Amino acid sequence: MNEELNDELAEKPGEEAHAELDVDAFTTAIENFNRFYIRLPMLEKLSFTTLSVLDTLAFGGSPMRLTDLARTEQVSQPGITQLVTRLERDGLVERRSDPSDGRAVLVHITEAGRKIGRSRHEDRTRHLTPLVAQLAPEQRQAIADALPALARLAEIGRGRP
Repeated sequence: MNEELNDELAEKPGEEAHAELDVDAFTTAIENFNRFYIRLPMLEKLSFTTLSVLDTLAFGGSPMRLTDLARTEQVSQPGITQLVTRLERDGLVERRSDPSDGRAVLVHITEAGRKIGRSRHEDRTRHLTPLVAQLAPEQRQAIADALPALARLAEIGRGRP
């Protein structure tokens, strides 16, 4: 059924393509899941903003200028500067001069910072596995079928063609 729906949606570009999806219900489901997901227990006790910065640097194109990181993370310039100072002190990021502009600084994630992200992913997988096992087989299949579309939606949201 999902293949038929995907084929049908692929044939309907623009407005018609999302007519089959109740975007409001989708938003509510994502928000409800996200409230649960971001609060999953973890071994590394770090703030959401810290984890978000590390994730952005790991997957969003490290290195980044402080100004770009502040905009991406939706925090003030002084706030991101303080956070990066703490992360640098903890060995999770490094600041280096921008080779294209000696006045600017680029923030790079370190291997220790990447390890935090991998640890968080492993923690979440460990917590989700028994929960997913409680779903009916058709529910697990529905999630599996939705993964490519969700991955693509995230790419589009990050501005990747």
